[in-house]
Amino acid sequence: MAARRGRPGTLLLLLMMAILAGCGDQVTDGPVASQPSGSDPGSPSPSDGTALTVVIDDGEGKRTTWTVTCDPAGGDHPDPAAACRALAQHGAEALPAVPPDRVCSQQFAGPQTAALSGTWRGEAVDSRFSLRNGCEIARWKALTGLLPAAGS
Repeated sequence: MAARRGRPGTLLLLLMMAILAGCGDQVTDGPVASQPSGSDPGSPSPSDGTALTVVIDDGEGKRTTWTVTCDPAGGDHPDPAAACRALAQHGAEALPAVPPDRVCSQQFAGPQTAALSGTWRGEAVDSRFSLRNGCEIARWKALTGLLPAAGS
């Protein structure tokens, strides 16, 4: 009989693990960003280049496209200096997609999405952002300046 009592606990543990693993499947929004490689991401060399296209979708069909370059800051982004600061401070953590096995809080901050493509510090970037869970919201907020404030 003792063996029979252990099975429901084992099944419950396996069920919980499956649920948690399934949560990670919901955190990515398409292609992942290229992980910057090479030296310390906090100290780009003078030959590193940043040239990104930013596409913001408001979730209701309106899309806005900007370009941004850094060193020097430029492009048609509304505030290229703020965009470059956000990338310098948080790009290494925020550009790569959320790992599929990460557990994220289930919250929703709006229908907006964003797509970044081009190069950052000389490395290819193809990154997608949304506001559909805690991990994605954190990535978006980390790049506020490059991206509009979350939910706006």
